[in-house]
Amino acid sequence: MSATNATDTTNPSNATDTTAETQAAGAPKVSVKWLWITGLLAALLLAGGLSYYASASPDGLEKVAADHGIDEKAEDHAAKDSPLADYQTKDVGNPRLSGGIAGVIGVGATLAVGTGVFWAVRRRTLAGAGTAQAPTGGEG
Repeated sequence: MSATNATDTTNPSNATDTTAETQAAGAPKVSVKWLWITGLLAALLLAGGLSYYASASPDGLEKVAADHGIDEKAEDHAAKDSPLADYQTKDVGNPRLSGGIAGVIGVGATLAVGTGVFWAVRRRTLAGAGTAQAPTGGEG
């Protein structure tokens, strides 16, 4: 039998580790921690600072509803008196600060829910993989 070529790209298990080659070639290693921090800071900046400049005009769906009279049947939603209704923070007089706080809270809530879903799926996947496969480890 012939030996399998280590650079054979048709079989993923035989592919070479390009990450190790790239790092060995002198390319800078990007830390996942700094990537997350940078992304979080960008999201907070956009939500907290630039959200004030978002258009107050109706979006496309609202405009079509108004043009065809569909919005006349609209009723107030259950969350109309909530602390973050209409992308503003209740009881904050400054509209710029109110929208910024609401944006930052929205980023935090999205991050919390997304992280929770990620960890739940990850744990479930790891638990399922642990029962289907024998553990692989060193001698010890």
